[in-house]
Amino acid sequence: MDISFLLNGESVVLRDVSPTRTALDWLREERGLRGTKEGCNEGDCGACTVMLTDARGSRAVNACILFLPQLHGRALRTVEGISGPDGAPHPVQQAMVDHHGSQCGFCTPGFVVSMATAHLNGDTGHDDALAGNLCRCTGYAPIVRAAEAATSAPVPDWMSQESLRLTEMSSGGLGAAEWGADSPPPAVAAPERADELARLYEATPDATLVAGATDVGLWVTKQLRDLDRVIFLNRCAELQEIEVSEDSLHIGAGVTMDRVLTLMKEHYPSYAEMLRRYGSAQVRAAATIGGNIANGSPIGDNPPALIALGAVLHLRKGDTRRTLPIEDFFLEYGKQDRQPGEFVEAVTIPRKADRLRVYKLSKRFDQDISAACGAFWIEVENGTVTEARIAFGGMAGTPKRATHVEQALVGQTWSEATVKATADAWEKDYQPMSDMRASAAYRLEAARNMLTRCMLADQGAATDVREVRA
Repeated sequence: MDISFLLNGESVVLRDVSPTRTALDWLREERGLRGTKEGCNEGDCGACTVMLTDARGSRAVNACILFLPQLHGRALRTVEGISGPDGAPHPVQQAMVDHHGSQCGFCTPGFVVSMATAHLNGDTGHDDALAGNLCRCTGYAPIVRAAEAATSAPVPDWMSQESLRLTEMSSGGLGAAEWGADSPPPAVAAPERADELARLYEATPDATLVAGATDVGLWVTKQLRDLDRVIFLNRCAELQEIEVSEDSLHIGAGVTMDRVLTLMKEHYPSYAEMLRRYGSAQVRAAATIGGNIANGSPIGDNPPALIALGAVLHLRKGDTRRTLPIEDFFLEYGKQDRQPGEFVEAVTIPRKADRLRVYKLSKRFDQDISAACGAFWIEVENGTVTEARIAFGGMAGTPKRATHVEQALVGQTWSEATVKATADAWEKDYQPMSDMRASAAYRLEAARNMLTRCMLADQGAATDVREVRA
C-alpha cells in the first residue's frame, strides 16, 4: 500500500506500507522523532499524542494505535513540529516552562501536543482536553495553569496553515474501485464509497474492518495479532454523515465520538455528559459509534443509551440492507446478529422531548471502563409512569434491557415507594458477574440506586455529587 501525507508540514510518500504498522513505531524507528513516547501502548496515557488534521479540522489522537494507512491524505504534527521553523517556542511550550509544568519530562510532549491542539481550536475546557494525558510526578495543577496562561496568545502562523497545505495534496488511490472481476480482491483497501465497501466486504468477509482502531489497535499492540486482510473505513465519506430531521437523528457508523458528543449536547444532554467521560479527547477523536456497537462489548457505554432511546440499527451486506432495534443486535456474549460480510452502516435515534438520563459508574471518573452504565427513559403523565425503557451495560453478557423493572414501573406512581417496590425485579433481569471492577451485589445495588437517582432528579432534587454541597 502506498500513502502520502504531511509530517510537520513536509510531504511524505511511503511505498508498500504495512497496514498494521503504527504511526508511533514509524515515527520513532524510521524518522527518529522520539519526542512521541510509548507509555501504555493502548491509548490510555497520552504520552504518544500527535495532532491529526484533515478536512474536519485538527484533533489530538494517540499515535500508538494509529495505523499508517489512516494517515493517507492527512497531516500529522508531532511535538517536534509544535515549535516554529526557527525554533521559536509555541505559546503552550513557553507557558509550561513559565509555570513549571514539567518534572521528569516523559509525559510532557504528549501534554504539549494536546494543549497546542486545544489552543488551535480555541478549546478552553482544559480539564477535558487533558483528561487523556497522565502525569505521575509533576501534578496537574501547574500544567492546567500553563494551559490557562496560553489561552489568550495568538495561534502561531505555522500552526494555522496546515489545512492550506492539505489542499495541495492528491488523495491518491487506496480504494477498491480498481478491483476488477478478473482480479482477486485487494488484501488491504480504504474504500471511499459505501458501495465499494459493501462489494469488497461481501467478497472478503474474513477481512478486519478498521474504523478508529481504538480497539483493533490493541489486537496488534497487545495481542500481537497479524491481520491478513484489512479494510480501512476512515475514507468512506457516506459513513461519516449526520442527518437531523424533525423526528430523527441519523448517524453514520463512521461518525467519531467527539462529533456524537457535540450532537448530543443539543438533543440529549445526559447522554452527552456520559460521552464526555467516554475515553479521552484522543480516543473520542478516533473511535466511531459504529465500531463501538459492532464491537459488541457488554460494557460498551453507547448501547445502553441507544437502547433506552429506542434507536434502530442499519446493517448492509452487498446491496441488501436491513434494520433492527438495537437491543436485538446483541445476542449473547461475543455474538451479534451480523452475518459474514455484513457491516453496520448507520444508527437512527428518535428525536423527541428529552426524558433520557444516563449514569456511568466507574472507579476513575474520567477515561475509565464502566462497572455499570445505566440509561433511563421514563415518561410520566399526571404522576403515573406511562412508558419505561431501561438498559444497562456491565450487568450481563450483552447490553440488556431491564424488562421486569420496566413492567414494575409502568402504571404506577412515579415515587420513591414505587422505585423501592422494584427491588426484587432487578435480579430477574440481571445476574451480573463479580470482577475487578465491582462485585455482583454491588452492581445490583448500584443499578437500584441509579433508578432512585433518576426519580429524584426528575422531581427536581440535586443528585450530582459534584454539585451537591452540605
